Amino acid sequence: MQRAFVFLTVLSIASLFTAGCAGPEDKLGMGMSNTFEIVRMGDMRRSVEQTAVFDSPTEGYTVGFIRGLDHSLARTGIGVFQIVTFPIPPYRPVCTNYLSPQPVYPDSYTPRLISDSTFDTDTYMGYPSGDAAPWFPGSRFNVFDN
Repeated sequence: MQRAFVFLTVLSIASLFTAGCAGPEDKLGMGMSNTFEIVRMGDMRRSVEQTAVFDSPTEGYTVGFIRGLDHSLARTGIGVFQIVTFPIPPYRPVCTNYLSPQPVYPDSYTPRLISDSTFDTDTYMGYPSGDAAPWFPGSRFNVFDN
C-alpha cells in the first residue's frame, strides 16, 4: 500500500513538471469559470432571451428557463471535472459540441471591466498631471509625459 502511494505521488509530481504550466493553468481557470456559472447565470439569461426572441415570448420564461438551467448545471459539472483533473491532459475545453468553450452572455449585454483602482487610470483616482511623488528625493517621474 505504501509503495503504491509513493508511486502515485511520484507519478503525479512528474506529470505536473513534464506538462508545463500553461496547460494546467488554463484548464484550472476554465474549470473555475465554468463552476461559478451557476452563480453568474449567463447561460440562464441567454437561453431565456434567445428562446423568447426566436421561438415565442411565452416560451421564453418556461422553456428558456429549463434550457438555461440544463446548460448551467452541465457547465457547472464540467467545471468541477476540470478543477479535479486540471493537472491531467488534455487541456483543451471539453463538450464543445453542447456548450461553448467561453462563458456566454445574452446578446443584449456586453461585459466590461468594473470601475476599480486596479483598472482605472490615474486621472480617475485623482492624480493630476505633474510629479507623482515630489516628496521623494530624485523622483522626477511625471505621470503624463510623452
